[in-house]
Amino acid sequence: MNLKTSFIGLLFVAIPFISNAQNAINKNSFPVQVTTTNGIIEGEFDVKTSIQSFKGIPFAQPPVGDLRWKAPHAVLNWTGVKQTKKFGPRAVQSYIFGDMVFRSDGISEDCLYLNVWTPAKSSTEKLPVLVYFYGGGFVAGDGSENRYDGENMAKKGIITLTVNYRLGIWGFFSHPELTKESPNHASGNYGYLDQNAALKWVQANIAQFGGDPKRVTIAGESAGSISVSAQMASPLSKNLIAAAIGESGGSFFPTSAPIPLAEAEKIGLEFAQKIGAKSLKELRSMSTLELYQKSSGANMGSFKSTIDGYFLPKSLPEIFEEKQQAMVPLLLGWNSEEMTYRTLTIGKDLSTESYIQKIKELYGDKAPEVLQLYPAGTPEVTEQSATDLTGDRFIAYSTWKWFDLHRKNSNQPVYRYYYTHPRPDMRKKDVQTGLADGVIKKDKNAPKTSKLKGAVHSAEIEYAMGNLATNKDYNWTEDDYKVSETMMNYFANFIKTGNPNGDKLPVWPVASEDKNPEIMVIDLDSKSIKTNNDARYLFLDKEYIKK
Repeated sequence: MNLKTSFIGLLFVAIPFISNAQNAINKNSFPVQVTTTNGIIEGEFDVKTSIQSFKGIPFAQPPVGDLRWKAPHAVLNWTGVKQTKKFGPRAVQSYIFGDMVFRSDGISEDCLYLNVWTPAKSSTEKLPVLVYFYGGGFVAGDGSENRYDGENMAKKGIITLTVNYRLGIWGFFSHPELTKESPNHASGNYGYLDQNAALKWVQANIAQFGGDPKRVTIAGESAGSISVSAQMASPLSKNLIAAAIGESGGSFFPTSAPIPLAEAEKIGLEFAQKIGAKSLKELRSMSTLELYQKSSGANMGSFKSTIDGYFLPKSLPEIFEEKQQAMVPLLLGWNSEEMTYRTLTIGKDLSTESYIQKIKELYGDKAPEVLQLYPAGTPEVTEQSATDLTGDRFIAYSTWKWFDLHRKNSNQPVYRYYYTHPRPDMRKKDVQTGLADGVIKKDKNAPKTSKLKGAVHSAEIEYAMGNLATNKDYNWTEDDYKVSETMMNYFANFIKTGNPNGDKLPVWPVASEDKNPEIMVIDLDSKSIKTNNDARYLFLDKEYIKK
């Protein structure tokens, strides 16, 4: 393994899928209608929550047939009333992460649908808007997942949307013929362009739901957070948003950074040749099943976003350094146990000796400097250092880089958090957590997993969105609900005002531009501190900037 290894690839391990919640009929609701720019839709008003919901609203034409691997096309108008009371299909994907519980209407290339939860009593209220992009490494995920449900955020007075976008080969495939046929001479960023199309839909329609198109915050976790950073950087999207929230991830090397278009085209051409497709026409003529089967053997994350000269004219560091990004308030952070130390030891037991040897393998003559930043010592110290290093290399550094670039290259407030609250024990005895905190069946022959000491990757989502009760895998306690209320209120305040502070919350200062900026530690006892470990990211920054 070398410095160019991206730990994000380690998450893409097939995990048995546990359950799949289906769309349910809401017996506490009656129909409500909204007129969009394309036609009338009918959703539901829940008398128990006073929230209107509209699920499965099309925001682009189905990207099928000749529209496969094309930028999303505008929805065709319809007559009559379109029913939007159940989630649309999710993007084509494998069962990868066991913590994903879908309520979607199956799987299909026809997946470009969004969902709206609104507390507005009229279309004149001009409420703030949250648009949330799901995570899943750009190969999995869906806007129907319980943990992203918008009802509880809507109860805070925020119109909340979840948005589907194309994944894997359908969302991020480049090919010379695709670039040639494109009016923008671009290919490979279809998933990002789907998100952009959804943001355009919001601008055109959200007022009808009682929202203010000038108060749109975009947010996401992991791949969703990476997406937020890309939308901030894109000239196509930067004027469609008023604020941004990133939870664990930015599109900066080594985490899902876009690659040059020519490189992506080469990857696509080699893939096409490998599966015997001699032309784009042959690729488009393949059925969903055939393309799924032939692409499932490719490495997860093989199809990457591109510096295409259209959605992304340059790399994100260049865009931010030249102050060409969206000049909006930014709230972002990461978790205390983003990755297990076992990814460093490749599953083997950790010792001081094996840890030091691995550092020498990775960093050569710079190993002494790394061991100052991530020291070896007692078993507990060594394990914590290995955990910190794997988490930083995987996703914390890229989030820090985004944070650092925006605070230094904008006049907008930047708020950084460090989420440390561990989840409680699981309810069932026959399951355990897997990579990316997926829920998997317990393997009696597998090594016993150690008790989590920190907040793992993706653990904060249910807390931030107020959806702990929808996750039946954990024994949530009063403390968990207290942490959730704190985090949710910080997020809600930020969405409403661009500032997370509010009554009965510990003061969260804007991050200063010095070497030890303020950071909000979110836990049962949340508090702002001066950061004491940014030297780690400054070291990694020097290493990665050469790549």
